[in-house]
Amino acid sequence: MTDGDSRHDRITNHATPGRANSLGHWTKARHPLQVAINYIVVWLVRISPSLRLKRWLLRRIGVTVGTGVSWGLEATPDVFWPELITVEDYVIVGYDATILCHEFLQDEYRTGEVVIGERAMIGAGAIILPGVEIGPGASVAANSLVTRDVPAGETVAGVPAKPMGSSDESAA
Repeated sequence: MTDGDSRHDRITNHATPGRANSLGHWTKARHPLQVAINYIVVWLVRISPSLRLKRWLLRRIGVTVGTGVSWGLEATPDVFWPELITVEDYVIVGYDATILCHEFLQDEYRTGEVVIGERAMIGAGAIILPGVEIGPGASVAANSLVTRDVPAGETVAGVPAKPMGSSDESAA
């Protein structure tokens, strides 16, 4: 992560023509057969109890998966652009977490890489937006919406996710 960078600096905007919103143009952005294959593989990843099988399946659809990654039940990688996800060694992705690499908007869609650093933890039900980088050893609390980068070793929580204060701050 570079100081001053935001996820928006790492997102690519793709304009869509005409009156339909960008989701109406998704078949021009990604081949429907590839999205269907990704969906089936993601469904298998979500329900499989085997971490080894999950890692193997995620790699088949282009996710960069490090050694010892633990991918929780029902956790969902981006179905349209899974190849934009990097999950480094020994990361924990909690139950029902979602990692998005795209946003479909009215006049455009956006894509951006998501990088989750070594030994980071993503809590159950958390949502990571496109272009976000989670630093090594960082933690994202359950049910948080991560709209900004999380520095190494930091813990964030909430909607949107913000740094949690230290116990020294709460005692003051």
